[in-house]
Amino acid sequence: MIRRIIYALPAWLLIIFVSCHADKRKQDKADPGVPVNTTRVKKQQLIYYDTYPATIVALKEVELRAEVGGSITWISFTEGQSVKKGQKLYEIDRRRYEATYDQAKANLNIAEQNLEKTQRDANRYIELNKEDAIAKQRLDYALTDLKNAKSQVSAAQADLEKAKTDLDYSIILAPFDGTVGISQVRMGALVTPDQTLMNIISSDDPMGADIEVEQKELGKFQLLEKKNTAPDDSTFRIRLPDNSLYKYYGKINIIDRNVDPQTATIKIRLSFPNPDKILRPGMKCNAEVLNQNSGMQLVIPYKAVVEQMSEYFVYKIDSSKAKQIKVIPGHKLNGDVIIRQGLKEGDQIVTDGVQRLHDGVLVKTGQPGQSQPNERKQD
Repeated sequence: MIRRIIYALPAWLLIIFVSCHADKRKQDKADPGVPVNTTRVKKQQLIYYDTYPATIVALKEVELRAEVGGSITWISFTEGQSVKKGQKLYEIDRRRYEATYDQAKANLNIAEQNLEKTQRDANRYIELNKEDAIAKQRLDYALTDLKNAKSQVSAAQADLEKAKTDLDYSIILAPFDGTVGISQVRMGALVTPDQTLMNIISSDDPMGADIEVEQKELGKFQLLEKKNTAPDDSTFRIRLPDNSLYKYYGKINIIDRNVDPQTATIKIRLSFPNPDKILRPGMKCNAEVLNQNSGMQLVIPYKAVVEQMSEYFVYKIDSSKAKQIKVIPGHKLNGDVIIRQGLKEGDQIVTDGVQRLHDGVLVKTGQPGQSQPNERKQD
């Protein structure tokens, strides 16, 4: 009797093991879902900017060159400082030009006196001719002398004007308010007319920012150009080289007349107030242009998007199954992305575990925001 009990014990253990294993298989079959984390598609108020490399330029810039020759006798400005329109900058030796001016003025006085004399003679001969008291030839001579005297006065006036212009050009004045650069000539230097570069002066308030945009964006900027831009309109702004945001906003100054056929881009010049002289010609910055799609947008985590063959998909939860949905993404903002098409507000989508999914697979959803190990990082 004892021997039979001993042999029966392994059979009972086998029955218990098989029963437990069958229960576990039933439990696994009842819950086959792939564990994932999900979130709801929501709308957010977004403000974001498109960035373009920009070069700061002066809206007005002039090379100062000598119009007359001679040596520099005076420099009356501080290099790199602001100057006012009409302010004296350089003086070229004026003695020769003053002498020429005085000579031309004297020649004009002589010509005018000669004209007065010939005019009196002509008037007298005209009266005598009325009485037939002189020969006709004598009157003709008098009228010819009068005509020549008038021509001499005109020539003397032209010589005086040229002498005055040369005398004026011997003093170089600032053509507008701006900043003058480092002088290219020093005291005593000899300058040649129309050749010697003496300095460059540029306006400094407002300043321009040149950007290049693709030709397909031209329409957008043409619409912005027509818009009345108020001083506090933040459509155009500048990110300075130290990555700080410039405190003044800008507007479109010029859209270039042609598209560059080599690059298919067009140059656009923005203008910005510059009362503090922070912007300098040649400075490299980033111009930021408010994206016209700013506003309420559908936003999802970027890690929820799957790229396949240059197309983009997300997995939407439908009746506990993952359904692959094609989407058209828009602007990427940090860890999120705008969705232009394919989803609607309130849709439940998978954010973690997308690598283990395929269309139609059952899923087991976790709490939104929970992370799964070894998930895809943001691109």
